[in-house]
Amino acid sequence: MATQTAPPKGAAPSTDDRPHRKIGFRQTLGRWDVKVSPYLYISPFFLLFAVVGLFPLLYTAWVSLHDWSLIGGQGDFVGLDNFTFVLGQAFFWKALRNTISIFLLSTVPQIIVALVIAAMLDANLRSKTFWRMGVLLPYVVAPVAVGLVFSKMFADGSGMINTMLGYIGIDPIGWHKDAFPAHIAIASMVNFRWTGYNALILLAAMQAIPRDLYEAATIDGATRVRQFFSITLPMVRPTMIFVILTSTIGGLQIFDEPRMYDQTGLGGSNGQWKTVTLYLYELGWNKQQLGRAAAVAWLLFLVIIVFALVNNWLTRKISSADDMSRAAKAARKQSRRNARTLERSMRRTSDSAVTAAAPTEVNPR
Repeated sequence: MATQTAPPKGAAPSTDDRPHRKIGFRQTLGRWDVKVSPYLYISPFFLLFAVVGLFPLLYTAWVSLHDWSLIGGQGDFVGLDNFTFVLGQAFFWKALRNTISIFLLSTVPQIIVALVIAAMLDANLRSKTFWRMGVLLPYVVAPVAVGLVFSKMFADGSGMINTMLGYIGIDPIGWHKDAFPAHIAIASMVNFRWTGYNALILLAAMQAIPRDLYEAATIDGATRVRQFFSITLPMVRPTMIFVILTSTIGGLQIFDEPRMYDQTGLGGSNGQWKTVTLYLYELGWNKQQLGRAAAVAWLLFLVIIVFALVNNWLTRKISSADDMSRAAKAARKQSRRNARTLERSMRRTSDSAVTAAAPTEVNPR
């Protein structure tokens, strides 16, 4: 027979006996505020990205699948015929080769020089603000002005560069006639404009490094070069990844400098420095084949994704190799420390054994 016992005095009533508490509108609103507000705060970025980034990308894909005219607008659906036509053109592959060549000639030395300039500006210099503003001046110069000045400097006949080369006995170089010299000249324009900009980004990352690390390294006897490779470079690695990615995207989309390198702006008489964006411009606005131009835009987008993935893979490989090397160094230091400790303990043990085994001198008195 089951018996029921009364709850002790002073004990809290069971939860089942409690009346259900009604949730008011304010509490419900508060819960929704906690859940929804974070998404509302970040929604302007996604809305803006959808309008100016995602929609043009999807609309370009739609245009690339049609026979699209600049005046008549949308035509017949042609599927992948525009892509097939572009990939079958020798000018496209030549433009892609020129783009990659100019990208490598500009990005690699640009980042190296930017690192060196940032390290120099991070040192104790007089008039720091003056020097930091000075490296940013080329960035504010209009690309058209840079193109005009450099095209005159690299003129084939009587340019300043060929004149200076003539003083040291070097024959004039066809900066506009030959492909590789033209790529060097255009890459020099890119380096002139963007090196100071990247140097300031890297300088901001260097100034966030704790100064205690440099002081400890100086006390340990490390030189400035050793501090640069052992402290500065590992600490600014995330910023370097950002700079490399942005330089990759900008380098593959280069347009202003090759466009202003001569008066025609078509990439040379034989396409010596015609880039992919110049080829896109020629198809879209000179020949009014917007469908094929949209196909070129999408192919360039895919090329940029491939280069970004390769850069990301290389950066991760370098980072993991660096971490492994540091772990190996730490393991070697620990093993040497253990070996020295073991050697000292063995030496003490042998000394104590010799002392115990030695005959004691007897006092003749």
